[in-house]
Amino acid sequence: MSAATRTRQIIAAVIGNALEWYDFVIYGFMTVIISRLFFPAESEYASLLIAMATFGVGFFMRPVGGVLIGLYADRHGRKAALQLIILLMTIATAMIAFAPTYAAIGIAAPAIMVLARLLQGAATGGEFASATSFLIESAPPERRGFYGSLQMVGQSISALTGATAGMLVTQGLTPEQIDAWGWRLPFLFGLLIAPVGLWMRRHLSETEEFLAAKEDATQHLGLLAVLREHLRDVLVCFGLVVSSTIMFYVVLIYMPTYAKTQLNIPLKEAFTAQVAGLVCLTVLIPLFGVLSDRIGRRIVLMVAALLYLVLTYPLMDWLLAEPSLMRLATMQVVLCSAIAVGFGAISTALAEQFPVRQRSTGLALAYNVAVMIFGGFAQLIVTWLIKATGSLLAPSFYVMFGATVGILAAWFITDRRPPPEAA
Repeated sequence: MSAATRTRQIIAAVIGNALEWYDFVIYGFMTVIISRLFFPAESEYASLLIAMATFGVGFFMRPVGGVLIGLYADRHGRKAALQLIILLMTIATAMIAFAPTYAAIGIAAPAIMVLARLLQGAATGGEFASATSFLIESAPPERRGFYGSLQMVGQSISALTGATAGMLVTQGLTPEQIDAWGWRLPFLFGLLIAPVGLWMRRHLSETEEFLAAKEDATQHLGLLAVLREHLRDVLVCFGLVVSSTIMFYVVLIYMPTYAKTQLNIPLKEAFTAQVAGLVCLTVLIPLFGVLSDRIGRRIVLMVAALLYLVLTYPLMDWLLAEPSLMRLATMQVVLCSAIAVGFGAISTALAEQFPVRQRSTGLALAYNVAVMIFGGFAQLIVTWLIKATGSLLAPSFYVMFGATVGILAAWFITDRRPPPEAA
């Protein structure tokens, strides 16, 4: 594959990946608004919990969708799987964008929202494994860390775009306009750009590494084969994802809701702070991907988990002492920079634990089960912890738990970075 062709392939994959994740995470950013429009209850707290639970419901389908699409990708190729994924996500986003509210159709409104989230979950379940496999297999061996980091760049761009959309909506419209129709705009934007992703993925070429491995009859396909031959690798990957997914969903997705509901910081200011942190995250991720190519995946991942462990509590305590836009933005910039360390190496580290014909299935299993349990319900868990403990520092306790798991998992990974002489 020529350098120009490879560059076009990677750009198309990253942009499609960003569009895919944008459609999934924008619900998390709009939780405060969606809760009162689709899940009315006896109190604002109850409505918020129900809306957060619905956000988590999408994650129940991620292991199922991930494994099924992973098996499909390992049999029929990365391109076919990536096209299927973005089609499913487009349908689900349209359901949310045009869903009537509870006031209009009653109980059918939350039912539509739950169904859409289940469909989104199935699609997103296959996205990480298929897109990561595609990027890693498109990379020169000595640059796999950099290419793999672009998977997380896509996720970061999606979160940045979602936060920007939330900031523009909350700053440019009145509360009445937001409730009436403004909340739909971010979803409609995702729907409008979906054809771009479909077109891009249609013009991808299958990876040469997959085509070569397809002829190897010694690599057994299927979920049971992966569990039988790579159980240790699945467990190690599970632990790594626990750490990163807790950081992602607490710091990047939950924080605007936390700032508004717990600290009384206006939602438009919370989104502004979020944008500042996400810009740093997006810029820094590839740099740490390159670093992982030079010094290895294990050390980069261990440093990242240590940063999660030691930074989160003091930063949140500092924010709580005097809640403000400046302090929230500072905390987000620091924590997003720490997340960038781990995100730079994690995609490649996970992919390198499995052979090519079992890669999408193995990745999908470890990644989606961990995300379902610890990421999808992070907002619900943290909100409940705050209520149960009476401490607004509860989110930091959850992050510290994940960081400890991540340190242990990073110690046990198999670092398959090519030796320096191969670079």
